Amino acid sequence: MAGSSRSEQRTGLVNGFAAYGMWGLVPLFWPLLKPAGAGEILAHRMAWSLVFVAVALLVVRRWAWAGELLRQPRRLGLVTVAAAVITVNWGVYIWAVNSGHVVEASLGYFINPLVTIAMGVLLLKERLRPAQWAAVGTGFAAVLVLAVGYGQPPWISLCLAFSFATYGLVKKKVNLGGVESLAAETAVQFLPALGYLLWLGAQGESTFTSEGFGHSALLAATGLVTAIPLVCFGAAAIRVPLSTLGLLQYLAPVFQFLLGILYFGEAMPPERWAGFGLVWLALALLTWDALRTAHRTARTLRARLDRAGDGVPPVEGSAARASEVVASGAPAPATSGAGVQVRGPR
Repeated sequence: MAGSSRSEQRTGLVNGFAAYGMWGLVPLFWPLLKPAGAGEILAHRMAWSLVFVAVALLVVRRWAWAGELLRQPRRLGLVTVAAAVITVNWGVYIWAVNSGHVVEASLGYFINPLVTIAMGVLLLKERLRPAQWAAVGTGFAAVLVLAVGYGQPPWISLCLAFSFATYGLVKKKVNLGGVESLAAETAVQFLPALGYLLWLGAQGESTFTSEGFGHSALLAATGLVTAIPLVCFGAAAIRVPLSTLGLLQYLAPVFQFLLGILYFGEAMPPERWAGFGLVWLALALLTWDALRTAHRTARTLRARLDRAGDGVPPVEGSAARASEVVASGAPAPATSGAGVQVRGPR
């Protein structure tokens, strides 16, 4: 059993590295789709993602959720909101990469956990621990420093961070699996995307059929580029602790940041280094606080389990939660729900 568990964790880690690695290296893909503009690339991504995800769901025969979703107007409305928000996120990201703003795009995913926490306080009235307040304050200072360095607020970063944080908040309320959620969202996106592509073709501005078979194949591959990392993430999420996923999520913006500097040759003047340094300090505080809290919570729950074994009644419901935590190795939820969202750039 122990060997099987270790094998499952190794499989989970491999899938986790694969998911966040692909999300981190995706800036290399979008420039290959030129001369298509960001709008055309986005529309193809939305349309082809639905095709590939629908095929995957047909293979595994997982369609029961769709009927349930259609009978729940509120959840369907939230899926529509999620689809709209992620459309903004995808579009800004593609435009940023193909316009030479890879470093600024990576900053958006660095500050996303801080924005998620801030939204938890403002919208959900969550209470933060002192280290979380320090991290949010440091992140705010970083944005000010970067605004001075850029001569304006880092709009690309802020748009990506806030759109993805909003997307995560909505998805939490929808409560659908990763592949199912992508299928539902791209189903909402499909008709507008198809309409836009047909309009481009009617205007003679579509590159899908005018730039050769290789270009057409690459545009169609946007569906695979969207779906494959998500499948790998799903395989990792059920096999490795949440604390591990929380650390792995930083791989994607790190890879993007390095690509922006080393491959795309973007400038990094001192004020930008200072701003990024503050962001990394905020993330270090956040990660340290999350790991410390998870360790304390797990230790408390183990103690309650031990007391229950000695005949001392545990607090109602705590033993079941403790057994899940100890068995899986995952940290228990912190007292504040404003945790780090363990997803990568979509």
